[in-house]
Amino acid sequence: MRSVNAIVSKSKAVIKEEGFLGYIKRLAYFLRNKIFHTESVRPNQVFMDVLFINGCTLSHPTRYRVEHQVEQLAAGGLTSRVIESQSLTMELIKNFRVFIFFRCPITDTVRDFITMAKKYNKRVIFDIDDLVIDEKYTKTIKHLDTMSAEERALYDDGVNRIRQTLLMCDSAITTTKRLKDELLNYVPSVYVNRNVASNEMVMLSNKALLEVTHDNSKVKIGYFSGSITHNADFELILPILIKLMEEFPNLELHLIGEISLPDALTPFKDRVVFRGFVDYKELPSLIASVDINLAPLEDSIFNEAKSENKWTEASLVKVITVASNVGAMKDIIKNGETGFLCSNSEEWYVCLKLLIAKKAVRHQIANNAYNYVSKNCVTIYTGKKFADYIKSQMTKNIAFVVPSTNVSGGILVVMKHALILRKQGYDILVINEDDKDDNVLLNGEEIFCLSNKKVVCHGRIDKMVATLWATLDYVEIYKNAIEKYYFVQNFETNFYDDGEYLKVMANATYCCNDNINMITISKWCQQWLLDDFGKESAYAPNGIDISRFKAVPRDFSKGKIRILVEGNSEDYYKNVDESFKIINKLDKEKFEVWYMSYKGEPKEWYRVDRFFHKIPYDNVPSIYEKCDILIKSSMLESFSYPPIEMMATGGIAVVAPNEGNIEYLVDNENCMLYKRGDLDAAVNAINEICKNAELRKTLIEGGINTAKSRDWNSIEEQVLELYNY
Repeated sequence: MRSVNAIVSKSKAVIKEEGFLGYIKRLAYFLRNKIFHTESVRPNQVFMDVLFINGCTLSHPTRYRVEHQVEQLAAGGLTSRVIESQSLTMELIKNFRVFIFFRCPITDTVRDFITMAKKYNKRVIFDIDDLVIDEKYTKTIKHLDTMSAEERALYDDGVNRIRQTLLMCDSAITTTKRLKDELLNYVPSVYVNRNVASNEMVMLSNKALLEVTHDNSKVKIGYFSGSITHNADFELILPILIKLMEEFPNLELHLIGEISLPDALTPFKDRVVFRGFVDYKELPSLIASVDINLAPLEDSIFNEAKSENKWTEASLVKVITVASNVGAMKDIIKNGETGFLCSNSEEWYVCLKLLIAKKAVRHQIANNAYNYVSKNCVTIYTGKKFADYIKSQMTKNIAFVVPSTNVSGGILVVMKHALILRKQGYDILVINEDDKDDNVLLNGEEIFCLSNKKVVCHGRIDKMVATLWATLDYVEIYKNAIEKYYFVQNFETNFYDDGEYLKVMANATYCCNDNINMITISKWCQQWLLDDFGKESAYAPNGIDISRFKAVPRDFSKGKIRILVEGNSEDYYKNVDESFKIINKLDKEKFEVWYMSYKGEPKEWYRVDRFFHKIPYDNVPSIYEKCDILIKSSMLESFSYPPIEMMATGGIAVVAPNEGNIEYLVDNENCMLYKRGDLDAAVNAINEICKNAELRKTLIEGGINTAKSRDWNSIEEQVLELYNY
């Protein structure tokens, strides 16, 4: 309460000092950090849409291709995180839907990660902003010839390992049309997401525009080099610049970045401003201080693939760019409208001479470029388009929300549905409402599981499924779920005694909003949902994995006949007490009793020869195989598994009929039914089974055939239809 009062007081203070709009801005900032935990929460503590894996050590490409794309996705409504490639771990596969590897060389971890991600129907994309994917491209970079043999071998190894990662990916994202054309030789599809300026860059550029002052007595030409590999590009126009410096005494040349100062410029050293590499935050002010921005490029396949960053950055501060008529510059600049393109020395000379002399031309074209870039080349306004592309690449996903992953019939059905859907290409996730986040293992197949008590979930989910009544609230309030389902397996209202408020809450879930799709595996449930709550629901029959259950011959003539009781003694509706009341009426010398329970333990008066508690799911069939007769007395079941599992192993079931088992049980054909509460009828049925071989044969054959008819493999299509309802 004290903390709530403190928040209220602080809110009032902010509103008083900064107004309501200022308060809203602060609140939005607080919620963004509180909800998305951008810094404080590790990637394995979130469920989000995209994980960027950065394999580049250079800050400039990483900023444009990772940080800016993260911002684009956020502006487009998708969530993402970033890790360095050396921090990649296999456990992260379940926390994201799409993985984007930026300039990431192959390693054993990367190879294993991509292989497993694909196995679980995740999408893996490569991102590259340069042709550093093959030696046939990089051998055209002149600067690399200055490396030692050792340095060159290390560089080439990195290039080759980047290509190996690229080849493993489903598709690629890149920056230019020429890069796209080349990448299509390595992956089947490529999307061009051009480099754009971040919101921060826009802010810094606007600030630079407000603060810049120009000396009208000078015309300043700027060359802002990226890496040292651009020295050869600058040499293209060096003779032109020397000629112009000779003609225009008011011309000043600014050289910024990793560029060597040419000896030819020594005579003009008083009019050459030289500065080394600067932080990107300082760049807008430096660019804004010049009148003309230069972007020369040698005409090579490597340079054709380069981005138009220099033009974008200059345009944001209303500085005109003159560029080589090559690659991305050629594609993006409208010659004479948003910049100038030059194909030879003569065009460079004529164009620069015009711009030095004509201030009005410089300003008009710079304003045109500014207007274009401000709308089309920044993260905020391009975010939706990029996010839409990522959405189009996502494998359809389904998340099942469960109260617990502890073994039970209902949970096993959910997990089986999950495996069927994954087999059909869905990206499957189980969200567990208790604190266990261990993956679920079913029939040797692993199903990803996240605990919503440990993981902050904000990722987009195409179909989210509530499984038991207590999970519906989570599904209803999850804003990033596109379609929502309620998987009804039982009338859970009756799980609780009269007087318990949980009974009221469970019942209320069947009155859920109409935007929730109701599905079930029980015709009985389908009927009462319609009759009592007016809810239409889709139905698919429940199934059994026949391959897990082996039919074993029983011998009723040797030794004691073994009876199995299954069920939680603590749940009244399981009615385990009645099964043991029946047993107490049977001849102790003739029958041995085994009891199997996932939860409750035997009561003092139960006659139990052997108790099996929390048996691993994979070991359950062997328990059935070793028993002759199952007694099942449940009052309430959606679909009762123990009888059909017993039948699948060649055993015989004696069952009190309820809505969840009469769907497949037929008295004297595949089982023996008795009226609940009629203990003597159950005892008589068991004794009749023991002495009547013909009856046993009929029941065993009928039971095995019934189980086979419910094999999951034969009903997969019907299960899939549930989730297209």
